Amino acid sequence: MLCMHATALPAGLSAEAVTKMFGDTIALRAVSLSVAAGECVALVGESGSGKTTLLRCFNRMIEPDAGSVSVGGERVDRTDPIRLRRHIGYVPQEGGLLPHWNVARNAALVPWLLRDPDATEAGRAALDLVGLPAASFGARRPRQLSGGQRQRVAIARALAARPSTILLDEPFGALDAITRGDLQDAFLALRRELHITALLVTHDLREATLLADRIAVLRAGEIEQVAQPAVLLREPATHYVRELLSRAHLLPS
Repeated sequence: MLCMHATALPAGLSAEAVTKMFGDTIALRAVSLSVAAGECVALVGESGSGKTTLLRCFNRMIEPDAGSVSVGGERVDRTDPIRLRRHIGYVPQEGGLLPHWNVARNAALVPWLLRDPDATEAGRAALDLVGLPAASFGARRPRQLSGGQRQRVAIARALAARPSTILLDEPFGALDAITRGDLQDAFLALRRELHITALLVTHDLREATLLADRIAVLRAGEIEQVAQPAVLLREPATHYVRELLSRAHLLPS
């Protein structure tokens, strides 16, 4: 596997007392969370709990109404949003590949936007990292790939500019169980190799316990508990956390 080293914004994420309203609905209520450099934190909770809203505050796709959000110690509201997004990897649920571009060009998108003279090679290196060699897959269009392969390309695109931080919004949720397991293994291997900081939204608590160093459980826009997976399973802090773990069949009956 090729080695890629992060060179953009310093790693580390921080949200301090973040509140976000959508009309009369409170999406986030004074949420505080930190992610250390090289750490993966999973955001879990029911639909509407605020997971994706919090994730998108870090790349300014959503602007909080109150509180502050920082990446690498730099407040994002004082950072140009385009520059910010081009230096943070982002993997949406459906991948978001450009259908009229081939795989190699999709993978090289962010380095190309950053005017990297080696954008093509950066894209090829990222495809190698995710197990889709450009020699075999680079000329294909997204429609010629399986769902799992398209998500691999989306991850390659997020990694091609060598970000220190990556945001993932349900990246494996729409895949079948076998493909999901393969991509989860690939993600773990990438994290070990790249020492990347990751914030992962998932509805799957089993996935969170497998992939994350810590898990943050959200409910109705508030954090119920943040803990390492083993601690969360052993010592659920609230009735809601216990119920969520029980429904996922992660607690003894």
